[in-house]
Amino acid sequence: MTVRIGVNPIGWTNDDLHSLGDDISLEVCLAEARQAGYAGIELGRKFPREPAALRAVLRRHGLDLVSGWYGAHLLRRTVKEELAAMQAHVDLLADLGCRAVVFAEETDAVQGRLGVPLSARPRLAEADWGRFADALTEVGEALRARGMRLAYHHHMGTVVETEAEIDRLMASTGEAVGLLLDTGHLTYAGGDVPGVARRHAARLAHVHCKDVRPAVLAEARRRDQSFLDAVIAGVFTVPGDGCVDYRALLALLHETGYAGWLVVEAEQDPKKAPPLTYARLGFAHLSRLLAELGM
Repeated sequence: MTVRIGVNPIGWTNDDLHSLGDDISLEVCLAEARQAGYAGIELGRKFPREPAALRAVLRRHGLDLVSGWYGAHLLRRTVKEELAAMQAHVDLLADLGCRAVVFAEETDAVQGRLGVPLSARPRLAEADWGRFADALTEVGEALRARGMRLAYHHHMGTVVETEAEIDRLMASTGEAVGLLLDTGHLTYAGGDVPGVARRHAARLAHVHCKDVRPAVLAEARRRDQSFLDAVIAGVFTVPGDGCVDYRALLALLHETGYAGWLVVEAEQDPKKAPPLTYARLGFAHLSRLLAELGM
């Protein structure tokens, strides 16, 4: 199997809170990502969205495009409307050779709202689960017809956040819907990362690797902080700098035959956490474990 290590630019420039890293240029981000050892990078808000321009800037830095976030509103849109809304994004990913589309449902989500506690997040009513799952499966099938995989991103502050919600989503949707396993979000939500990875190994389409600082997480939960306030406080960090057991997770992925990207994605304040320093730390931790496991 083939496993590659990529990175998300959110450690340099945050897409939801523009004050974090707004002064860091795309060129600096890409140069440091390559300097740290990464083979690819996901999209961020400073990236060009025209295929030729994006290909040129990535090629200049020796990086492949891994994927990119798409925020859906399937709870308000029809499948036809959603597919039309995401067409330019999917076309761009396809043109750059991506195999997975990072997909999250953002209807009424609070993950991008400072000061709004996570307890105020939306929750799917019992009657909405079936319709949502059917619509999501249709979108997944449309992407599969183009040779791409829908990688559903469970995320704090959205309708799919907890381990139970991930399990229900996987049970309710068809095989065309893959799972993006995000170690940091699942840990934040109190979930069992290896357990979810093992149960849904056949559906794993993408993996986001972030770590969690337990003391910061405990305080964020105690205060019912907003997601972005917890990020500013430093709840997330890179693999090897927190409480997530990456050796156990990677061993499980090796056992179950995962083939794809491992993406270091740790949103932090770049003034407190120098991006190149932390990018190197995350890459070194994952690459060392992969080598030890023979991956």
